[in-house]
Amino acid sequence: MATFTGASSTTLFSSRQISRQCLAPTRISGLKLVSFSQRSNLPLSFRRLQVSCAAKQETVEKVCGIVRKQLALNDDTAVTGESKFAALGADSLDTVEIVMGLEEEFGISVEEESAQSIATVQDAADLIEKLIEKTSTA
Repeated sequence: MATFTGASSTTLFSSRQISRQCLAPTRISGLKLVSFSQRSNLPLSFRRLQVSCAAKQETVEKVCGIVRKQLALNDDTAVTGESKFAALGADSLDTVEIVMGLEEEFGISVEEESAQSIATVQDAADLIEKLIEKTSTA
């Protein structure tokens, strides 16, 4: 099942239903990605679409804790998957320290290029799970 969040609602579709809606499925690393054609006959609910393959909630929570600790944030400061490091007051040095904390906590090594693409807690959690999966299959 895939979760699609539109402008006003969340709808669950099976991959078979998605294929019937003028979609082209592609299989990459066990994930099924879809691309939408530019046909105007798609329902309005498909015109604004966000597809999310989110990391496990446990991973996101651990990342939130590490970010909170590295930035010395108060308990009343909300840190969620959508939290941007810059909005939480992190500068480039803070971001490097967050990445180092993540590497230590999860036993991974993040390359500089990958580290530069991390802007949110969710970005970090997704990257961590990708790296953990990569090392477990190697």
